[in-house]
Amino acid sequence: MAFQHAFARRRAPREAAVPGGFAVLDDRYPGSHDDNKLIVGAGPVPETYGEAREAAERLLRAADEVLAARGHRLVCVDDDRLGAALAPTFVAAGYEHETNLIMAFRGPAPSAPVVAERLSFSELLPVLRRDWRHTLPQAPDEVIDGLARRVEGRLRGADAVSFWGVRAPDGEIAARADLYEHAGVAQIESVFTGAEHRGKGHARALMTTLLAQAAAAGLIFLVADAADWPKDFYAKLGFAEVGRTHAFLRT
Repeated sequence: MAFQHAFARRRAPREAAVPGGFAVLDDRYPGSHDDNKLIVGAGPVPETYGEAREAAERLLRAADEVLAARGHRLVCVDDDRLGAALAPTFVAAGYEHETNLIMAFRGPAPSAPVVAERLSFSELLPVLRRDWRHTLPQAPDEVIDGLARRVEGRLRGADAVSFWGVRAPDGEIAARADLYEHAGVAQIESVFTGAEHRGKGHARALMTTLLAQAAAAGLIFLVADAADWPKDFYAKLGFAEVGRTHAFLRT
């Protein structure tokens, strides 16, 4: 979690203190959940329902204050037991609750050929615009452009930040992902395969390249939704659950 906290702080133009943690803020992209959120680290786990409700209410007030100019509220709790204790109050307040798995690579070094290629931000930008337009067909162009351009801020998050893609036979980027490397730790993030390219081995080829690229790291990890199928795909590649975090979102 220290890696993710430091990454968030390095990329954020502004931050603010909140109970048990901090908030990251980027006024350039007010609609970006990932760039405007509260992050709560490990802390004392409430022993009673009343204590848990009081702790959650403090965070609810902090979210309303710090994210007052935003159209969303996002609170990330990086301690599994604490997040589970806070969940009932957040859900009662209208927040969606998501549990995420921290998965570390425990498998053998990849032996398949490296087929993914490194992309510059300028090469990645039109791909991001295309994918966001497919996901949000009714969104204004300025919203799509902001969602795509916010990724440039990730370049400040670690010593080495790189973007990777695998091409379909027609040359289109079929699958893409980020790789963050810092102080012997590597995170694979934002793995995405276009709907029309799924089931063709592009994601596996992409992950093989990223694992080979980060092979010298002492730890390679990623974050997966506990309720979604990619976690099973990552497990087949050699990733194992080492922890859980919680996210509470209201839009």
